[in-house]
Amino acid sequence: MAKVKSAYFCQNCGHETPKWLGKCPSCGEWNTFVEEIIEKNIPSVVAFSSSTRNSKPQAIHTIENQEHVRIFLKDAELNRVLGGGLVPGSLILFGGEPGIGKSTLLLQMAVDEDQLNVLYVSGEESEQQIKMRAERIGLTNQQCYILTETNIQNIFLQAEETQPQLLIIDSIQTLYSTQIESSPGSISQVRECTAQLLRYAKQTGVPVFLIGHITKEGSLAGPKVLEHMVDAVLQFEGDRNHVYRLLRSIKNRFGSTNELGIYEMLGTGLRQVENPSEILITNTDNSLSGISIGATLEGMRPILVEVQALVTSAAYGTPQRSSTGFDSKRLNMLLAVMEKRCGFKLGAKDVFLNIAGGIKIDDPAIDLAVVAAVLSSNADLPIPKNIALSAEVGLSGEVRPVNRIDQRISEAEKLGFEKIIISKYNKGIEQKNFKIELVKCGKIDEVVRALFG
Repeated sequence: MAKVKSAYFCQNCGHETPKWLGKCPSCGEWNTFVEEIIEKNIPSVVAFSSSTRNSKPQAIHTIENQEHVRIFLKDAELNRVLGGGLVPGSLILFGGEPGIGKSTLLLQMAVDEDQLNVLYVSGEESEQQIKMRAERIGLTNQQCYILTETNIQNIFLQAEETQPQLLIIDSIQTLYSTQIESSPGSISQVRECTAQLLRYAKQTGVPVFLIGHITKEGSLAGPKVLEHMVDAVLQFEGDRNHVYRLLRSIKNRFGSTNELGIYEMLGTGLRQVENPSEILITNTDNSLSGISIGATLEGMRPILVEVQALVTSAAYGTPQRSSTGFDSKRLNMLLAVMEKRCGFKLGAKDVFLNIAGGIKIDDPAIDLAVVAAVLSSNADLPIPKNIALSAEVGLSGEVRPVNRIDQRISEAEKLGFEKIIISKYNKGIEQKNFKIELVKCGKIDEVVRALFG
């Protein structure tokens, strides 16, 4: 009988050490080491390996270029976040909170892609449960195969028989390899199973989706090295009180990490939201104070969002500053600019700010919309509905230009706005190129006169 071996692994970065340490020498975190049983002997069941090719160094000019044609999915939002389609042989980690819709989105993709042979591996649900969800979504792909298995070696055996063009693993924390003696979900198991799936994806050219759990802090569970191994990390976000879900790219070797996909959660699955500006702007007949429309960018996509502000007299000694979907420190800075540079007395008032729709904005171009909403609520004067704003506000009270202003103006024009307030320092922006009226301002005082007269 082989001697049982154990080692200690850091839960944060996956660093291995033969003895317990209080502080991880790799990432510097305290009290993160846990003991796991390991076995270095190679078992009888061999892990995946397709061709035994000896790697030899090649001069860079002798390497032949290979054209990798992306797989264009029917899900346009997922295509956008991936950078223009699915790259063959890529390994994608898909994370999100429990119940947010990770499994539903990937199963919906599997049953919609009727041109692809898809293998959906589940270690958390039975075949009957998956079939019920697929019928609710709408079953169209007859080449979608369901496998309930947690042994990674058995998964590779079934993959050799079915020859899938797309492999989905739900979830990576449920898989285990017989090469490792620790339990499923441990750091060593997650790392080993991911490494074998990475070799499978690169050697066969089959793209692989891995669904991963997240911790209470919102980060992906498992060692940090897991994110370095995969080609792309996608985060599925959303509020349980809202029907909209946001798909963001945290890491992407084949595209931009600034792209955003928006879905609406319905009883029949997730619906793609092609024009997010229409759902993020409230359509009301009454003119209300404290509401402004700002033009922002998420990746290459221009979006118009509704900024809501409420300014009231402080009921307690210390005024409250609260923001949802916007950086609270930047809100405090803008309030200080309005009081110091423009003379608005806001130091003794409570200020509450909200970005409608449950999304988070970190674009400086939304500054002017925040200032306009706060001033509108303070004076109790509504901003005309046909006006949008897009500019950054500096510490001296100047209205600063932002990048790609032409796309923001075109989005406001497409949605029927008649005016947009921008910085007069934007270069190359002329009125003759747009039907919407451009109001160019250099100071916050000029913006106030343009909004309220």
